[in-house]
Amino acid sequence: MWYHKPVINEELVQSLPNLKVVASSGVGIDHLDLKLLSSYGVKVSNTPFIVSTDTADMGMALLLASSRRLVEGHEMAVSPDTEYFPVDWLGVEVSGATLGIVGMGTIGYKVAERAKAFEMKILYHNRNQRKKEEESAVGAIYCKKIDDLLQQSDFVLLAVNLTPQTHKLIGKRELELMKPTAILINISRGLVVDQDALVEGLQNKVIKAAALDVTYPEPLPRDHPLLKMKNVIITPHIGSATKKTRWVMMEEMAESIEAGLAGLPVPREVL
Repeated sequence: MWYHKPVINEELVQSLPNLKVVASSGVGIDHLDLKLLSSYGVKVSNTPFIVSTDTADMGMALLLASSRRLVEGHEMAVSPDTEYFPVDWLGVEVSGATLGIVGMGTIGYKVAERAKAFEMKILYHNRNQRKKEEESAVGAIYCKKIDDLLQQSDFVLLAVNLTPQTHKLIGKRELELMKPTAILINISRGLVVDQDALVEGLQNKVIKAAALDVTYPEPLPRDHPLLKMKNVIITPHIGSATKKTRWVMMEEMAESIEAGLAGLPVPREVL
């Protein structure tokens, strides 16, 4: 499966009586009905580890681009109407700012490692607290309640899996808890954010800006209000989109398929 296609439903599974394994690219499995596949004896694998480095890089790229208004700046620099560069056209500081990471798994932790190099103060919210030595290595402080993280952070970065518990995790209430100067960055799944609430929050200056590698749907309808906002950066779900990573992802998927067909343990099996 690549980009969640083909759609795996009961009709498809019934039409494939010899199906043994579904190898899905990437880390997210929210598009798969694991109970259905298991009931037919089909094994599932993904590629969770290879994507983490590139996706963390993408998170930092979006943080930097949004804070320093790189897309707006590029448009100004190349516009045929530009006659001078205004001296009061300013971004916000990254060094010394507070980054709140929601979801401190492999990707979230790699973001924290990068943010440490920018001398950022790091808060994180996770289902489980990290080991003390892991926290100390990046200078991260655990927030048991997400509200505490939202209220204190200059940047809020989402790196959670999409589950029933994280579906629209960030909505109107959560946005209103954030600072009016805060920037929201999403490198997880579009449905983790209530997009209608986000549009309203950006329009009413509840938060300053957003940088999104994921939306719902993908791509957005061409008349969607998020596409018209200067304080929004949207990229086409390219967190893992580097040549090396995509190549290794395909190798890992092929390895899982070969193992499944041979009746061997499936590497990176999703249980």
